[in-house]
Amino acid sequence: MVYTVTYNPSLDYAMRLDVVAWGGVNRARETQLRCGGKGINVSILLTRLGVENTALGFAAGFTGDALLLELRRLGVNADFIRLQNGLTRINVKLRDTRDTEFNAPGPCPDAEETAALAQRLSALAAGDTLVLSGSLPVGIPPDTYRTVLAGLAGRGVRAVVDAAGPALWEALPERPFLIKPNREELSALVGRALRTREELADGARVLQRRGARSVLVSLGADGALLLEESGGVSFCAAPRGTVRDAVCAGDSMVAGFLAEYLHSGDPYAALRLGVAAGSATAFSDGLAGREEILSLLAQMA
Repeated sequence: MVYTVTYNPSLDYAMRLDVVAWGGVNRARETQLRCGGKGINVSILLTRLGVENTALGFAAGFTGDALLLELRRLGVNADFIRLQNGLTRINVKLRDTRDTEFNAPGPCPDAEETAALAQRLSALAAGDTLVLSGSLPVGIPPDTYRTVLAGLAGRGVRAVVDAAGPALWEALPERPFLIKPNREELSALVGRALRTREELADGARVLQRRGARSVLVSLGADGALLLEESGGVSFCAAPRGTVRDAVCAGDSMVAGFLAEYLHSGDPYAALRLGVAAGSATAFSDGLAGREEILSLLAQMA
């Protein structure tokens, strides 16, 4: 079973405008309200790809009710801890010729609520896969992902971490099966700009030496690079298409990679499906569907 954890979920309200008039009245020509949070996105894509999974996380207030109702409508199996205080955050995404995001901080679970999630995670066993992804609410320690993985050490749980900055860096000594930084996040972690494939591979090796077993680096329109546990490096170019909304492309890549890897155990095939899934979402308004993903995969060399 695959479990995803989203500590800081959201409702994302996307508005598409011709031009944003700062300081004036703006009228959107398209709007969309959807579930947000990296782990949630992974769960939705896994569900669409036919991979059984459970989404874990925290939900608060009437916005949390709306989040869980939408996940149910999408067919996602969700087992969220209900928080006594606060509201699940609403993030605003503006789209004109650029993408502009306004992300709220989100509620912070208390000790009892955090322990309730830990209790859920304590049931994971050998063969399960755990995906820890996204930001942590204000007040949650930056080493939380490391603490979670340490509690599962020795159980044979395959761990995936998709986060930025300290949350990812602190988790590396627990030897996650896979991490997925993008180019900018990897560059920030190693302290230098990474432009060429050789530089990206060298940067990925820095994180591997710290503990990551495999490193999947998402490169947007350039595709992705995979540093395997064996030390082998593979690259997959992205298919061509018109980008509509690239916000969730990295989460889709994680879901596509896992769906294929859990099926075949083939890292390169997993890389290809990951790139197809990420690209299909980038070419869509919202998360891509199974048919869009498989159609792009068939077009890839």
